[in-house]
Order: sequence, then C-alpha cells, then structure tokens
Amino acid sequence: MSEFDVWSIDARTGEKVEAVASTTTDAEVDAAATRSAEVAPLLVAAGLAGRARLLRAMADEIEKDGEAIIAAADRESALGQGRLSGELARSAYQLRLFAEVLDDGGHLELTIDHADPKAIPAPRPDLRRMLVPVGPVGVFSASNFPLAFSVPGGDTASAIAAGCPVVVKAHSGHPYTSQLAAAALRRAAASVAMPEDVVQVVHGRQAGTRLVVHPAIQAVGFTGSVGGGRALFDLAVARPQPIPFYGELGSINPFVVTPEAAAQRAESIAAGLAGSFTLGVGQFCTKPGLVFVPANADGQRLVAALGEAAGTIAGGPMLTPSIRDSFLSGAKQRAELPGVRAVLSAAGQISPHVLVASATALDDVLLEECFGPLVVVVEYGDESELFAALDRVPGSLTASVHCGDSEGAADSFAARVADRVTGLAGRILFNGYPTGVAVTWAQQHGGPWPATTFPHHTSVGTTAIRRFLRPVAFQDAPAGLLPAELREDNPLGLPRRVDGRYELHA
Repeated sequence: MSEFDVWSIDARTGEKVEAVASTTTDAEVDAAATRSAEVAPLLVAAGLAGRARLLRAMADEIEKDGEAIIAAADRESALGQGRLSGELARSAYQLRLFAEVLDDGGHLELTIDHADPKAIPAPRPDLRRMLVPVGPVGVFSASNFPLAFSVPGGDTASAIAAGCPVVVKAHSGHPYTSQLAAAALRRAAASVAMPEDVVQVVHGRQAGTRLVVHPAIQAVGFTGSVGGGRALFDLAVARPQPIPFYGELGSINPFVVTPEAAAQRAESIAAGLAGSFTLGVGQFCTKPGLVFVPANADGQRLVAALGEAAGTIAGGPMLTPSIRDSFLSGAKQRAELPGVRAVLSAAGQISPHVLVASATALDDVLLEECFGPLVVVVEYGDESELFAALDRVPGSLTASVHCGDSEGAADSFAARVADRVTGLAGRILFNGYPTGVAVTWAQQHGGPWPATTFPHHTSVGTTAIRRFLRPVAFQDAPAGLLPAELREDNPLGLPRRVDGRYELHA
C-alpha cells in the first residue's frame, strides 16, 4: 500500500483539504476483484431474504452516518446541504426499494413448462427457467451525484440485490465521501453476518481501467462522459471474454414546445425551463439542452421570458476544475458560431447562458451536450422544419413535449411530435421538465447512443436489477437438483408462469 495520495478537494476554493486514500495499484485491483469472486457465492447463498436484510441494513447505516457523509459531499461537490440531504434520502430509499424487489421475487422471471409427450410438432421436455446473478460487478461513480450514483447508489443497490458483489471505482471529485459511504455499507454487511467485501472501493483512473479488464468482473455500470465511457466500453468488449458495459454517457434531452403551447403559456414554460436547465448549475444528465420553439411572436415571447427568468438565477462553483473548464470553452465555442445569437451570456462566467439558432442552420456542435447551465433554443418555422431538425438529434435519456389544451388527440401536432421523439429517448415527458428522475418500478433511465451504451436497460428504477442477471433453463432436472425457486411445490411462495399461465405468490 502506497502513501495516501488521493486528496479531498474543496470544490468552492479548489484547495486540497486532506489526503484520504491511496491510488490503488494494479495488484490491489486484482486482489479486490479476486476477493469479490470469492464472496459472490456467499451473497448468492444468502438468498432473497438475506440480501433484502443486507440492503435494509445498508440504508440504515448510511442514514446513521448521514451528517458526516453530507458534510463531506458538500465540501467536495459544492452541491449544498439541502440537495445532498435529499440525495442521501434517495440513496437509502433505493436500497430499501431493491429489498422490496427481493421480497416480491418477480424479477427472477420464473417460468415452468411441464413435459408434454403429446406436444406438436414434437414431445416437449420439462423446462424451468430463471434469472441468476452474473457475478462480480464493477461500478464507476458519477461526478454529479456523489451519493445516488456513487458508492451507495443505484448500481450498487441493484447489483447487490441481484446477488453480485461490487467493486466501486470512486470518483476523483469526491474520494472522502466515497470512503465514508463505503465504510457504512461494509459495517452493514458485517451487522448481518455477511462479508464486508461485498462492497470494495478503488481509486485512480488506472484502477478503473484495470477493473474493467479483470477476468473476475462480469459486468460494469458506468455514469460519466462520452469519451471516458466509450474508451471503457471498448475495453470491456475487447476482452478475451467480453462483458456487458452499461454506460450512461452524454444526453442533449430535446424539449419541444408546440405553437399552441407557446401561445397559451409562454411565460410559465420559460420559468419552468429556466429552473430546469440551471438546476445544480446545469450539471444534471437530464438537463434540457436543446429547446425547440415556434419561429413566431409567441416563440419570441417565450425566448425573451426565458432569458429574463434565467438572468435572475445565480451561477456557482462546478463539480470539478475540469468540468468548469469544459463548460467555459464549450459555451464560448457555441456563442461564437455563425447564426447563433446570445439572449443571455457572460463570457468566462459560470452563469446561465441562453443561445438561439434557426432550425435551418443548426450546427452539429449545438447538437452535443454542454454540461453546465447552458441551453440552446432552436426556432422552427413549420412541422417539416422541426422534424428535419429532430432527425439530427442524437439519442437522449429524455425528450419533452409541451402541448396545448386541445392537443390531446391522436391526430394532433403534439401526437406527431411525440411519435417522432419516442425514437430518440427512453423517457418521454408531457408538459413537464426532465431534471429529476423518480426511483420507481416503472422508471426508465436510458436511451439510444450516446445517452447509453445499451438502451434496453435502465440505471434507475427496479428493473435496473436486470442488467446483472442472466437466464438459465433447467431441462428434465431431477426434483432434488432444482433450485428452490423452481421446485414444484414453490417453497418460497414466488410468482411464476406455469404452462403459460401467470401464478401470483403462493
């Protein structure tokens, strides 16, 4: 173990506060991954009930240490005590929600087809199918959510629920927060007689790379930049044994206002939009970054109101120096593009920026995410102009449609817009604002590239567990060799589909 060289940095001052950990060596990463594989059978053997107890204990422990964890996260992220208190509550809720998933058991997709010697075209064997854990999972923490998408976040919660130990690559922007959260989760494991190493933490960029290619790691969850995520994705699929890499990357999140909506409530839409694109200093993956408004008087009224509303919102420190520098250079590049006019802009300042361009002169740079408090408003003349521009928008986590009072019918303009953007995103909002992602059974937080590397799954909500499970079918297995979940008497009382008919809990 080397000397502590991983520093906790005050996000507001940029000053180093204290050294809190050591950069993890290759040998230490290897040892962590190997240890994760060793404890995996114990986590699986704990069963649904045992893992549910573990998740609830983890929620309890991070709440017990909440004051210290929030203080550390505020110092390292400058996100504020209020925001971080909500984020810790969300993290605890996620852990307990996945315990409920285990209580329910439906995530296992238990399916039984009894043998049928008279089946056509051929006799059918006895087949019993379920989902099983993939094995140890690597998790990469996000910069903008030091709790809910970090060590005690949704990737960790869903992987543990699935029966997969995790090795978390801590984000360099909040290493002390990561250490405190990991200590709480590990204490929770010990409190329910589970190995503490069901959760481990490593530090350093090289450690993250080493983690992805280690043969013990069977899947990776990632939240971060397109460049970093793509590089790690390429490593994951180039392994001798390729593994799934579930990356949440960049998202522009198109936001369409119909002419009727602009006519009816331009000012209220502008007010909500201003709050949304500046929330957390614009550092949300669901920030609406590209807003389409009609090129008429109502659209101009909305743009003016947006500039006025955003102008009353202060800027603030960003999560890391590199994020700050990227935002300043990105804002400058966009403001200087031909055909772009600034309604609100302050060169070299971390403050709200509102830029406007025509749909017919939409530069490719404007279609890329600018992480920070900047929004690009695109003025469209008619439906064909709007749809031509939407066809160029890359995949996103969300798409929003603001429609008028009379546009609820299937043949309305708003309906055609909704059909168009459904191909772009994983979550479609109507008359709402995309920042904020509810943690629920029905949530979908994912989308086509570059929003994610695998749009078939979600990183938020209960079905996030599906990423870390794989199907196995047992054919003509002797009764005593079947997993308890698939035995004929259903001893665990789980919901199952038997001979095509769904059966609720026994």
